Amino acid sequence: MLSHYFGTDLYDQFENLDKHTQWGIDFLERYSKFVKERLEIEQTYAKQLRNLVKKYCPKRSKDDEPRFSSCVSFYSILNELNDYAGQREVVAEEMGHKVYGELMRYSQDLKSERKQHLQEGRKAQQYLDQCWKQMDNSKKKFERECKEAEKSQISYDRLDNDINATKSEVEKAKSQLYLRTHSADESKNEYAAQLQNFNGEQWKHFNVAIPQIFKNLQDMDERRTVKLGETYRSFADVERRVVPIISKCLEGMVTAAKAVDQRKDSAIVVESFKSGFEPPGDYPFEDYSQNLSRTGSDNTISTPKNEGGVKPDPKHSISKTAKNKLWLFGKKPKVRDLSSCHLFNCLCTMFSHCDCVSRDALNKMKDVYEKNPQMGDPQSLQPKISETMCNMEKLRSEIHKNESWLSEVEGKVSTRGDRRPSADVNHHAPHGRESPEGSYTDVPNQEHRSPPHQPDPRQAHQPDEFDDEFDDDDPLPVIGHCKALYSFNGTNEGTLLMKENEVLYIIEEDKGDGWTRARKQSGEEGYVPTSYVEIAMEKNSKGAVTYI
Repeated sequence: MLSHYFGTDLYDQFENLDKHTQWGIDFLERYSKFVKERLEIEQTYAKQLRNLVKKYCPKRSKDDEPRFSSCVSFYSILNELNDYAGQREVVAEEMGHKVYGELMRYSQDLKSERKQHLQEGRKAQQYLDQCWKQMDNSKKKFERECKEAEKSQISYDRLDNDINATKSEVEKAKSQLYLRTHSADESKNEYAAQLQNFNGEQWKHFNVAIPQIFKNLQDMDERRTVKLGETYRSFADVERRVVPIISKCLEGMVTAAKAVDQRKDSAIVVESFKSGFEPPGDYPFEDYSQNLSRTGSDNTISTPKNEGGVKPDPKHSISKTAKNKLWLFGKKPKVRDLSSCHLFNCLCTMFSHCDCVSRDALNKMKDVYEKNPQMGDPQSLQPKISETMCNMEKLRSEIHKNESWLSEVEGKVSTRGDRRPSADVNHHAPHGRESPEGSYTDVPNQEHRSPPHQPDPRQAHQPDEFDDEFDDDDPLPVIGHCKALYSFNGTNEGTLLMKENEVLYIIEEDKGDGWTRARKQSGEEGYVPTSYVEIAMEKNSKGAVTYI
């Protein structure tokens, strides 16, 4: 490859070299700007990834640790993604220090060096121009002196040949000619000296000074090119160094995906929700024809006899009303051990106590949040407090029903009396009301209840009057809870006073009349406008809710 040099090949292209070196520095700064924008993209990307991980992997207590393999794998993937975000931050940091920072420092050095070399070139050019001016002035002076000497020669020759000219005029012209000729000779010598000096300086300029200056500019430009190549390589090396760690993060995600076990998750569901109670046994046959007289007619359908001629045990017979009764975990089994009821009652009491502790702890945490807002949002604890209070009310109801049933079995209390006569229009039993034994009694042809008319700002349809259902029997079970959206005065009979944002228990749903039956924490019950509250109903015995 032939060698090319700025000093010999471009000795007369000073201005073009000035423009080229300036373009080189501008290109280097443009690449520096590209690197800066790239590392800013990496920083933003890493920040967004970390925020995403934080959003879907919040801080949780030990009790909230995921148990299902799908959840554990998802949190593992989030951890790997968080590590991946860390590697993107490493890339941004390395680009900032080893590429962008180095380029900016080198750009400043190039600017200073280029300025120095161009100043030297301009000084050399100015010195050469000065020598040329001196030589040109001496040349012009020599030219003037020669012309004046020629004029003096012509005047002398004219007077010397004129017979009428006096001797003094001729001598004067001769003296003038001598002076002009002597001045011309001196100007000639000066011009020759200046010309020789200029030629010498010009040779030095184009063979020594300019080549050296241009060589320095060439070295500077080549070093700039080499530096760009090195930073290109560093730019790629920064990415390449984090590739193994990123590959491990991706492998961790694949491993987490393989760890999903549907059988294990199903086993956890079973272990979490199984009650441990045996399925209910078969109901015995109830023979109501034993007291009927037999005619022996062929048309009479005979009743199947028991094996061995044993009559049905009246203890095992059940009434029609008992058929519709539902016990705590399904239908009532044939035999129930009293010790089991005592144990269940103790467990309910224990869980109720635990819910009380949880409620107190949540209230204390809410007070701390209200005093120190930077630690958390107090309103975020309100759904959990409401859910805990609902669970406590349900457990109290279960304890009360179980104690009633236990007292009935042990003979400590008499069975529950009949409902009030249906002839009384204003005293019907509520539809779906739960008895102390935990069963539900369906009362057909129940009259539609209407609470007294109450003005409603939302103009919701409200019936005219309430039925008197707040008797002294066992309290209705809690089927959900609600939060008051507006204040309600509850001045009419059968209605319930409530304040805005107050949490109440739902004990009877809206049956289309625009009123919902609720209970306060103090035990006070009544009807409230359905449009005034936000309701969360229980869907199953495990506490899953749906928001309406």
